[in-house]
Amino acid sequence: YSSAVQKFSQTLQSFQFDFIGDTLTDDEINIAESFKEFAELLQEVELERSMMVQNASDLLIKPLENFRKEQIGFTKERKKKFEKDGEKFYSMLDRHLHLSSKKKESQLQEADLQVDKERHNFFESSLEYVYQIQEVQESKKFSIVEPVLAFLHSLFTYNNLTVELTQDFLPYKQQLQLSLQNTRNHFSSTREELEDLKKRMKEAPLTCKLPGQPTIEGYLYTQEKWALGISWVKYYCQYEKEAKTLRMTPMDQKPGAKQGTLDLTLKSCVRRKTDSIDKRFCFDIETNERSGTITLQALSEANRRLWMEAMDGKEPIYHSPITKQEEMELNEVGFKFVRKCINAVETKGIGTEGIYRTVGSNIQVQRLLNAFFDPKCPGDVDLQSGDWDIKTITSSLKFYLRNLSEPVMTYKLHKELVLAAKSENLDYRLGAIHALVYKLPDKNREMLELLIQHLVNICEHSRENLMSPSNMGVIFGPTLMRAQEDTVAAMMNIKFQNIVVEILIEHFGKIYSGPPEDTTAPPVPPPRVAARRHKPITISKRPLRERPVFFGASVEESGADRHSQTPNGSVSAEAPRPLHRSRLPAPRPGADEPGRPPAEGRPDPRAEAEVGKLVARLQDGGAKPAGKAANGVVTSPVLRTSTLQARRPAPRPGIYGKEGECDGVPKPRSHGDKPVITRPPVRPPDPPCRTPVPLRLDQRPDLIAGTAEEMPSSV
Repeated sequence: YSSAVQKFSQTLQSFQFDFIGDTLTDDEINIAESFKEFAELLQEVELERSMMVQNASDLLIKPLENFRKEQIGFTKERKKKFEKDGEKFYSMLDRHLHLSSKKKESQLQEADLQVDKERHNFFESSLEYVYQIQEVQESKKFSIVEPVLAFLHSLFTYNNLTVELTQDFLPYKQQLQLSLQNTRNHFSSTREELEDLKKRMKEAPLTCKLPGQPTIEGYLYTQEKWALGISWVKYYCQYEKEAKTLRMTPMDQKPGAKQGTLDLTLKSCVRRKTDSIDKRFCFDIETNERSGTITLQALSEANRRLWMEAMDGKEPIYHSPITKQEEMELNEVGFKFVRKCINAVETKGIGTEGIYRTVGSNIQVQRLLNAFFDPKCPGDVDLQSGDWDIKTITSSLKFYLRNLSEPVMTYKLHKELVLAAKSENLDYRLGAIHALVYKLPDKNREMLELLIQHLVNICEHSRENLMSPSNMGVIFGPTLMRAQEDTVAAMMNIKFQNIVVEILIEHFGKIYSGPPEDTTAPPVPPPRVAARRHKPITISKRPLRERPVFFGASVEESGADRHSQTPNGSVSAEAPRPLHRSRLPAPRPGADEPGRPPAEGRPDPRAEAEVGKLVARLQDGGAKPAGKAANGVVTSPVLRTSTLQARRPAPRPGIYGKEGECDGVPKPRSHGDKPVITRPPVRPPDPPCRTPVPLRLDQRPDLIAGTAEEMPSSV
């Protein structure tokens, strides 16, 4: 499973998104980087998992194996020696008892000395064997529990990582979901425009002249006269109306031909009569570079009309056969219509869920527009009456704005506004759009201010209507801004039109507080190599979170203390350290230096370890040297109060009311007394069958608060 996750992480890391267009929105940048963020998270989890598995070997399996080999194995050797010495002693004792009393006194004394010597060896082996058994039985209480405790700490550390990642991941997830939703909204808006463009292109004849552009270009056939006849050659022609230049590039050029691109200056253009030539859609031109006329053939009748219109041909100028709806103008009636719509929406429908997103009936919309813009009585419609619902009013307002002869933000400033929205620098975006707003004609700027103020009011009720500035930008971006030419490239810029409207809504107060200091030109954009002012959302570069410490502070030991003596006399190296991520916090400042004696009246920090002090030694680099008692048994330091105790309420006076106890310190017991553990009154008393009660840290903090000097030697 871990291997599969790591391979998946590598796949995410190497995956690259492809985007159409020259610039990405902030949301698209977040989406493009999301897979790398996911890969970092998965790698972090798997790294911690591998550390946990390694810790299982270093902290649990190896210490237990070492205990079995060193302690139990050494005990078996002592047992063999004890049995061997015992057999030798008792066999010699049997022989000694069978000695005759008639032996010489010197022989009997020598035999007695040998028996005493073997008896001494046997007693020594017996004591060593008994002490070894006792040592194993006592040391396994901590030597076996200690590795399990250390492993649990490692396991909980891994589990705690998942909690940390969940807490860090939630805000990133919310931001990424917002970016996904915004991108989905932009996609839906662009798709609708593209569908509309595709429909118009299917219904209208193919044209090659973009509205508002002085240049016309496309394919034309030229009549070439040769000695043996006439041929028609296909050219790609580009005509610049202002300079009256015609560039003709041959398309059917044969290999080795010297003919190249022709640059001609137009003198006149005349339609060719149909009965004068056997080809359709022809017209003649005269140029300065060639004598005589050049006969050209267009692709269709409509196409010929466009070429002749561009070249000022001697034919009446025909309008394009594309049928258009009657265009509306930005006049007093239009302002009156917009104000009435805004007043009606803010009065009775500002909290409507999905306002402006929900579309009204086309029949009702046309009915409202026809009634309001009736030339006989324009504006004589009461939008506050119950005849018009909110959906009809909002759809009528959008229809009016979309069908203006020129959009509110004008064709002239369209390109500059889109370029400003594409900037990576947020300050430049705002400054450029601020300056461009004040380049609009007065009536356009007045209409824009009226509409943006209304959208700000709508967004202030987003808790009710669920319409954020981003949502309103998606709706009003194509409504307030339009490219003059209907191309797929223009459709791909709709998402940046949406961003312009979103910026106007979010910064309405600053933009309409007054013109910028210098309105002659927008601020110069910073160089592209500069760092982004708007950093993509990220989780892998989040600030480090302090890891919770389950067991104790670090135990600092001097170099001489980093070795412990085993029962068989060998010196073991320092215990293995658990693997940790680099995210672990640094040791706490102010820790005592190694070898420095504690101040008077202050407990020694090295002795003030937690309940898992031995585990902390495994983590922090070795154990203190074991102390030898008078009987030769290896003893361990008595544990002091743990930091776990600090999480629990301090023992209150009078809870442990046994005679001779005060301040939570038990009175030393005599050797024959059994421990009597009194539980806090918050817990019900245990049944009588549960005696003696096992010691638990959460029930008897006083028992672990004593020092070695206060504990009797029998303990």
